[in-house]
Amino acid sequence: MTDDGIEAVDYHCGGEPFRIVTTTAVPAGATVAEKRVAAAVDPEVDGLRQLLCSEPRGHADMYGGFIVAPDDPGAHFGVLFWHKDGFSAACGHGTMCLGTWAVQTGLVPVDPSGVTDVVIDVPSGRVTARVSTAGTKVTAVDFVSVAGYLLHDEIVVETSRGAASGTIAFGGAIYAHVPTATFGLSVDKASLPELIALGREIKNEITATAYAEHPLDPRLSGVYGVIFFDELGDEDGAVRQRNVTVFADGQVDRSPCGSGTASRVAALHSSGRLATDGTLVHSSIVGSTWSARIADTTVVAGRNAVLPVVTGRAFRTGHHRFVVDPDDDLVPGFVLR
Repeated sequence: MTDDGIEAVDYHCGGEPFRIVTTTAVPAGATVAEKRVAAAVDPEVDGLRQLLCSEPRGHADMYGGFIVAPDDPGAHFGVLFWHKDGFSAACGHGTMCLGTWAVQTGLVPVDPSGVTDVVIDVPSGRVTARVSTAGTKVTAVDFVSVAGYLLHDEIVVETSRGAASGTIAFGGAIYAHVPTATFGLSVDKASLPELIALGREIKNEITATAYAEHPLDPRLSGVYGVIFFDELGDEDGAVRQRNVTVFADGQVDRSPCGSGTASRVAALHSSGRLATDGTLVHSSIVGSTWSARIADTTVVAGRNAVLPVVTGRAFRTGHHRFVVDPDDDLVPGFVLR
């Protein structure tokens, strides 16, 4: 941190916060994936993450990203996604925020066609924020994900509320998918404390097992989050669900979860529930709703895979200059959950 502090701009997408920081120490590494590994053990970079996530400057559910150089000139920039527990491999809502920010700030000029592709290198690969505009107004943004695919179907996990059956799928990160009806709960505020506890249990139960192994890159192994979902009924080719994703160590995604939605698309398509030309209408615990579709199909590591596109909107919420008083004895801060 310089004497002038750290500048940041905050956005939200579907209610989930995203704090963008453009000036920070650059961790070692030729690629964004390598920089993610280095950032986790770099005292300056990780210290800044802790400062911006922890109270009183952040909170237990804070999320953000450090802008870094892309892997090559084929992308506009790279990003290291972070939360209170470390650095994540993917973030769909953050990608949508970054695309909106890049267009609104002029970092990426608006395409006269009204659709501007912002290409971003993230630890799990290269993604695109496809930003739709009407004049200077951003009207929508697509998160064009890396390929998503089913890893394991119908696994059983023991929890404090009994056995739970779910699936494991990849959508830039690895997620477990569990229906809330398994526990007699719903995706709502009243059930949230129990869902947070169950999310931690399920993640801890399987994250170090073969179920959580990435087939190509061990840096992407481990269960990142648990997606609890309610069925809202299918209609006119659309699967309608409401979910809450509990990720990292009990962190709650307010949005429908971008990379989680991508993994949900992969799981639903693998089961035959979501047609290649179908739509997933995905709602969150706070009532925000995104749509998701399949742009194409492919094969990854011998698995049938899809290329998901998730559509939402992102909005700027504030500009900040964070400082540290040299006499402050609560640096980098604290979290209460």
